[in-house]
Amino acid sequence: MINHFQSLNDRIIKCKNCPRLVKFRKKIATEKRKQYIDQKYWGKPINGFGDSKAEILFVGLAPAAHGGNRTGRVFTGDKSSEFLYKCLYKVKISNQPYSIDLEDGLKLKNAFITTALKCVPPGDKPTKIELNNCFGFLKKEIELLKNLKIIVALGKIAFDACVDFYKTNYNFNKKIKFGHSKFYQLPNDILLIGSYHPSPRNVNTGRINVNKMTSLFKKIEKII
Repeated sequence: MINHFQSLNDRIIKCKNCPRLVKFRKKIATEKRKQYIDQKYWGKPINGFGDSKAEILFVGLAPAAHGGNRTGRVFTGDKSSEFLYKCLYKVKISNQPYSIDLEDGLKLKNAFITTALKCVPPGDKPTKIELNNCFGFLKKEIELLKNLKIIVALGKIAFDACVDFYKTNYNFNKKIKFGHSKFYQLPNDILLIGSYHPSPRNVNTGRINVNKMTSLFKKIEKII
């Protein structure tokens, strides 16, 4: 199983199928943010991360420009990851309450985290073609997660991408609408659950907080 994931990860990292995304991710990695000017940016596509035997799959839209695109791991090194891992740690899905870089010792229990799009897109807005180019990778990740029972979409855009993915790959035609803690049945007995994105904006406005997020995670753990 691990070898299968490694093979897939190698393919993801080497991907250059979307010229606009290749150009943008390299631009970000070259120009850098001032506070990270002395750091070497990853600047490549980013594969998923976590427990290969996971029953829970967390899906974001895409790597953050100065988070994943800098560190080389999804939800790592930015404000969104700080909040997310604080919550995951509280429910013992993560072994630590932070995600800083590839060498920080982070491990996930019964969970895997990935993104629908493997490269950072300009303005956080990928085109349909770019998403379709990446759906093959997401499909393979889902297939390799043999114990998968629940997909948690982090944010409305990621939720819509997951729905589009299932419509494209699994003849799924239900009309479903994003909502925090809303549950929907997908093909192959998998549940899709919407969650507000752990972004600073959502946290600062009170749309999401630690209690609300950990309450959802506890609900998910009871299901499995």
